[in-house]
Amino acid sequence: MKTLYVTDLDGTLLTSKEKVSPYSRDKLNMLTERGLLLSFATARSALSAKLALDGLSIRAPVVLYNGGLIYDYGTGETLRAVLFTDEEKWYVYSVLQRFGIPPFVFGAKTRERERVAYLRGRETFGIERYLFRRRGDVRLDPANSEEELLEGYIFYFKCIGPREQLEKAWDILKYDERFICIFHQEKYQNDFWMEVSPRDATKANGVRFLKEYLACDKVVCFGDTSNDSDMFDVCDEKYAVMNADSWLKEKATGVIGYCEEDGVAKWLEANFTP
Repeated sequence: MKTLYVTDLDGTLLTSKEKVSPYSRDKLNMLTERGLLLSFATARSALSAKLALDGLSIRAPVVLYNGGLIYDYGTGETLRAVLFTDEEKWYVYSVLQRFGIPPFVFGAKTRERERVAYLRGRETFGIERYLFRRRGDVRLDPANSEEELLEGYIFYFKCIGPREQLEKAWDILKYDERFICIFHQEKYQNDFWMEVSPRDATKANGVRFLKEYLACDKVVCFGDTSNDSDMFDVCDEKYAVMNADSWLKEKATGVIGYCEEDGVAKWLEANFTP
């Protein structure tokens, strides 16, 4: 039986320092050499994930932007992209503008070059902090107009700000059947984040794609919070780390160790057999 193992990153595999620990890295690399088929599903981009997973060997395609992109880690090829229509992207933007929320817009002017666009001159404290942490990121593309901001292919909106402001837009977008709208406190800061994607851009659909693409018989996953819930629904076994939300633990096959204590790596070390 061919089994795919898929882990969330932040709060699950990564520590609070936004890094994979040396212990987890070394143990997982050893298991990969023995035949472990390991992937991950995250809200992060490929670049952000690679920085956090420095030194970890990932040979399977991965799920990025909560299912917006399926990405071949080895070749850099995008295997699947779920895009907004022109009408949808302008509608999302109009709702954000109604409440004065300047977004990051993830997409591409051509299918070959990913971009992260934002309106020049509308940088909030949260946006400035995000940009500071990603200095040198070649995807960053400041736009001088709304038309330039929304041009091309778009698969993801990310908004950073105070809860009271973002919640007003979330209360509208979360009921729209065209979209997935995730609202949560940023794991490592006090700001709140809101992420808006097309309806089909889910971790669940990403995992389904990987299972078929890799011809796997079984999928085992690991997670900690709300954006892992739909992934839990489609996996054969699902494990919540000890620091996970209590309601997610109730959906889990079992509860494993804390992310800070290498829970995923230790479970795989104890349970994976080639």
